[in-house]
Amino acid sequence: MKLSIVVPCFNEAKNIPLILEKFSRVIKRNDVEVILVDNGSRDDTCAVLNQEVSQYPFVKVQMVEVNQGYGYGILAGLKIADGDFIGWTHADLQTDPGDVIKAFEIIEQKEFSQNIYVKGNRKGRSLFDQFFTWGMSAFESIYLGVKLWDINAQPNIFHRSFYESWTNPPHDFSLDLYALYRAQKQKLHIVRFDVLFPERVHGQSNWNTSLKGKWKFIKRTVDFSFTLKGTLK
Repeated sequence: MKLSIVVPCFNEAKNIPLILEKFSRVIKRNDVEVILVDNGSRDDTCAVLNQEVSQYPFVKVQMVEVNQGYGYGILAGLKIADGDFIGWTHADLQTDPGDVIKAFEIIEQKEFSQNIYVKGNRKGRSLFDQFFTWGMSAFESIYLGVKLWDINAQPNIFHRSFYESWTNPPHDFSLDLYALYRAQKQKLHIVRFDVLFPERVHGQSNWNTSLKGKWKFIKRTVDFSFTLKGTLK
């Protein structure tokens, strides 16, 4: 297996058939697997997964009984990944499954270098969200001393040896920051490519719904930044 991509799903029952159908359009090879993680969903995600996945031979399913965070779901999927290159993307269809294949084609062009980290760079967002991202990126870059831009953009793909070097990765949304920061500190070759970021098709964000939600996200991220700086010199 060349590539394993993890898709954490929390209450994404309506999106899962669309995700699978879109992945089926772009995966034209037998060395790519998609790991859908039911991350402790409280809707019909589990039932929909059981009903749908048999139609798609490239799919594996990982179950998390109780939601312990976005990062925890991704890590649960990475544990069963078979690919030489691994990573994740979102289930909300604001990130196109086709972007995963674009990222992997970049890795192929780099002759499958183990030193590469490929990450999206979001386009088509509101001015408010762009301002929010700019502020968080500026803070993290200055505080942590490395270039950190559009930290939560998807997908993220890298060689499994990078993942195997991790120690105590966070279980919440700070996982994106943790991975990008470590990639910078370990001097991986980071390649960014533009990805469109449209509105969600179904459901709503679990945090990006209000100023209060954004503030809680900022606080968690800043708190983790203090920990990160203290433990990863």
